[in-house]
Amino acid sequence: MNSPVEAPDTLMEKAPEKGGDKPRYQQLADELRALILSGKLAGSSGFPTESALCAEYGVSRFTVREALRRLQNEGLIARRRGSGTVVQPAAARGGALHQPLSNVGEILQYARDTRIAYDHLGLQSLPKAIAVQIAMPVSDKWFRFRGVRRQIADGQPIALTEAYVIADLKRAVEEILPAPDAADQTINPGSNTLFQFISNAAGLSMSRVTQDIQAVPASAEVAAALDIPRRSACLRILRCYHDQDGRMFEMSVSHHPGDRFAYSMHIDVEG
Repeated sequence: MNSPVEAPDTLMEKAPEKGGDKPRYQQLADELRALILSGKLAGSSGFPTESALCAEYGVSRFTVREALRRLQNEGLIARRRGSGTVVQPAAARGGALHQPLSNVGEILQYARDTRIAYDHLGLQSLPKAIAVQIAMPVSDKWFRFRGVRRQIADGQPIALTEAYVIADLKRAVEEILPAPDAADQTINPGSNTLFQFISNAAGLSMSRVTQDIQAVPASAEVAAALDIPRRSACLRILRCYHDQDGRMFEMSVSHHPGDRFAYSMHIDVEG
């Protein structure tokens, strides 16, 4: 049983909305994760008890326990009998930003917790290595975007991202670009993602996202963008976005510093 620790004032914020596509426990996990990663729930302030969370968010104890189980599996909290729940310090998590890997909603949460500004680099061919990996013709043209994603809290770079949008979506791309005479020619999605911008502008529905995750050494370009030594460990994520017709309309390649970013996932065992 958790010890009677008072809930921090930060938990007086509005609870996740009921309804929607996510299960209630996942909504609660998202809310608590955001508080932990922003530093509003720190180890020194004490983590709220299960009873406090039930009362604050208007949910059942089962919902609270499922939400906490997800956060524990992600390495964000530790639960100890007799001493309650505590937030794991960054050092215990390897000092890395932990990104859950379960669904598109968690990709969107990652975007809300970070910021990126894209430079539009025009219409280009895919790099040969990428084209071969995703089985696309090297001759095809794609709109290329490039940006460095940073944590909101300290501005530290956590990803260099190269994104490509198919040439067929020229009108959608032009819709999100700054005016030709604008002083700032970068695209600032804010709390949105580039694939959200593109799919909304083109009226697309996203049906599937695939990810390929690989450990690679940092090239000179990646090292300079992320402020890390050349050939240091990076997590390379190639992500492909498919519309309602199964067409891949966008793909991205992100390089994350190995000591600043970690993917976490949970696997439910049936039976």
